[in-house]
Amino acid sequence: MLDLLQPLIPAVNLHIIAIYIILVVVVVAFFREWGTPDIVAIAAMGAVLFLGILPISDSVLDDGTVVRGLLSVFSNGAPITIACMFVLSAGLERTGAIDVMGRFFTKIAGQSELRVLLVLMSMGAILSAFVNNTPIVVVFLPIVLAHARATNLKSSKLLIPLSFASILGGTCTLTGTSTNLIIDGVAQEYGQRPFGMFELTKLGIIYAIIGFVYLLTIGRKLLPDRNTLSELIDQKNREFLTQFEVDPKSSLVGKPLTETLFKNFPSATVLEVKRRGRTIHTPLDQLIIRERDRLLVTLHGTSFKRLKESTGVRFEEQKGMNLKKLEDRDMKLVEVVIGPRSTLVGKTLEKIGFRRHHGINVLAIHRQGANLRDNLSKMRLQFGDTLLMEGPPDSISELQGESQFISMSDAPDINVDPTKVWIGAGIALLFVLGASFKLMGIPALAILAAVAMILSRCVSAQQAYRAVQWNIVFLIFGMLALGLAMSQSGAAAQLVGGIMKIFGGFTPMVVLSVVYLLSSILTELISNNAVAALLTPIVIGIAAELGVDARPFIVAMMFGCSASFATPIGYQTNTYVYGAGGYKFTDFPKVGVPLNLILWVVATFLVPLFWPFHPA
Repeated sequence: MLDLLQPLIPAVNLHIIAIYIILVVVVVAFFREWGTPDIVAIAAMGAVLFLGILPISDSVLDDGTVVRGLLSVFSNGAPITIACMFVLSAGLERTGAIDVMGRFFTKIAGQSELRVLLVLMSMGAILSAFVNNTPIVVVFLPIVLAHARATNLKSSKLLIPLSFASILGGTCTLTGTSTNLIIDGVAQEYGQRPFGMFELTKLGIIYAIIGFVYLLTIGRKLLPDRNTLSELIDQKNREFLTQFEVDPKSSLVGKPLTETLFKNFPSATVLEVKRRGRTIHTPLDQLIIRERDRLLVTLHGTSFKRLKESTGVRFEEQKGMNLKKLEDRDMKLVEVVIGPRSTLVGKTLEKIGFRRHHGINVLAIHRQGANLRDNLSKMRLQFGDTLLMEGPPDSISELQGESQFISMSDAPDINVDPTKVWIGAGIALLFVLGASFKLMGIPALAILAAVAMILSRCVSAQQAYRAVQWNIVFLIFGMLALGLAMSQSGAAAQLVGGIMKIFGGFTPMVVLSVVYLLSSILTELISNNAVAALLTPIVIGIAAELGVDARPFIVAMMFGCSASFATPIGYQTNTYVYGAGGYKFTDFPKVGVPLNLILWVVATFLVPLFWPFHPA
């Protein structure tokens, strides 16, 4: 498309201008949430293809220069490795290996807040070094909340440290976080040698120690002392589920519900009407009540009391009437978090129909530091929303089985098979050993580990497909395409030149410090994976202009993109604990910004020490 216009404006490189426009639109779209990050990234990929900035396939120019095409980004090993790591993590989760560690935490954590924090963070960090940290946080959430209730500790004092520790643990190995794999994969395409499995461990351990000391001292004092959502709901406003039978002389007989029950009890919700043992499916506004009809309804506490005191309805078995005993359903109160892959995201409670289909009431929603209770039926659910739900235990269990949300009130119901636990752990161990001794490339080892998990039935094929967060995979592909377009159009080189005009007179250490800070700030605002894919070619170009080894700059990017502590949206585990702990948005920068600044200073001095600018 642009090639047709270029001869008309020979003095202007239309490809570079188009790349800058696309880049600005992408960043603004990420920041303003015009669409999900993966859709924005795929749209950017479509734009560079449509405009002709990238050809579809590789081609060779007359001078022998190879022009890479769009399809070449799909040969990058990073997205495939990340997908396989999701499967590996799912295998460990499904076999109960992670759950076993969670139960071990309960046994050794004790009742002291300091001891609980130390044990929790240690386990979270160690596991996250080898397993995707999202399932670790998901499994530990209900366990930690239950332990907090049993020991009278505030969960708000525990959940941010759990998330931060899992992030710190991920920085210790190459496979500990997806950003490490992306940066390593892109860097290899620009001639950099691959990173080893434990090459980052020496700095990662120092990061973890500093993070632990901070969270156990200064950070611990900054953590809020706040109740969870269920503790903030007034008991008198709780809704009750009950069933009653209509007496032959009741005023309800022969009239629609809109003129009787709904008029006298506006808060009532009719979940089910049974007539002679059969459920009636007539719309409630058209249904005429008959004698002996049985109604399953929910009412607020005060309305429930008034209904029980009214005449014409029967709640208890009547002697001599030869009636079956009325159903008696206990109500279960649970807190749940909406996951990123839930089909509930983007839907309103009214459309979902929790009450109609499951007899479940949503009492409140926690979002962005606010506990919402008004007009809930019109709200569209978002990833990270915390819902306080009340309903029959069997209905709650049914929804939990559909994996629509993560329960914070109950530990996941996992049947631990000791044999499968050892098989899953053995596969993970072999993967780590193979990567450590470089028996094969990490992408190849990840594929073999994922296949082994499926063949050993630690995870089924369907579970494996569901475990992969495809939105992240396609986000990476989209950003890789945009990064390649920046490189081949000359936009990346132009950006490097502009940066060098500003920082070219400074020492490599100062420039490295700026690279780390820029990576860290952008990660808090937009997707860390997008930042990793876009900045890596630019950072390698900066190192070349400085005449130094690119490796310390690449490492600075890895740690800058991973160490996300200042917002609840910068990292997925932060989003999970955001609602679960009853946090406000400001709690994260209050605790996280000092840690970000401390680690920035540490990286500025230690990265060049471990990875010299001029290696021997």
